[in-house]
Amino acid sequence: MGVGGQGRTFAIASEGWPFILPLLGGALVLWTLGLQGAGLFLVLLAGAVCFFFRDPERLPPGETGAILAPADGRVVRIGPPVDGRRGTEISIFLSLFDVHINRAPCAGRIAEVVASRGRFKVAWKAEASQVNARTLIHLRGDIGDIFVRQVAGILARQIVTWVRPGQEVRAGERIGMIRFGSRVDLLLPEGVRPRVRIGEHVRGGESIIGVVS
Repeated sequence: MGVGGQGRTFAIASEGWPFILPLLGGALVLWTLGLQGAGLFLVLLAGAVCFFFRDPERLPPGETGAILAPADGRVVRIGPPVDGRRGTEISIFLSLFDVHINRAPCAGRIAEVVASRGRFKVAWKAEASQVNARTLIHLRGDIGDIFVRQVAGILARQIVTWVRPGQEVRAGERIGMIRFGSRVDLLLPEGVRPRVRIGEHVRGGESIIGVVS
């Protein structure tokens, strides 16, 4: 089993089982007590949690110089980085219906992982990238330094990061997830041209979000 469960044969992230199993156990207890309606409700709730923690396989495209989307979701911002870096920042908002696994936008080596405490404001607002709880993953690839910022949302209370400094990752490899609604920012260096538009829905590890110009 690789990073974040790379190579798993089932499609539910391991972080989901602490939520799913108690719900199924509670459903079984209620069912044996004759409370079928309440038991069925917990089964349906467990199914919804399974849907949230789904972990599909993704096949990255083979296009040379392509930078992949680090997450599923809707592009809500394209502009200069909010932290003053040079380049372009692309922000992706993940709804409760999106896959919440985060993926490496390109191959490279993890240079740094920095977690910052913060608030839990709605994730689609631009200020969330600066004031919300977040983790910045610094990836050093062939085209230079790329940053993936995992940003907690109003419902998300835990950011999970599966990579560590010094680790080599492949394009599209699982690097973490954020529980229950969130935002992921991709900070691209100069020389990378965005290939998405605001409002477009992208798929992590598959959609090309930028290309080396």
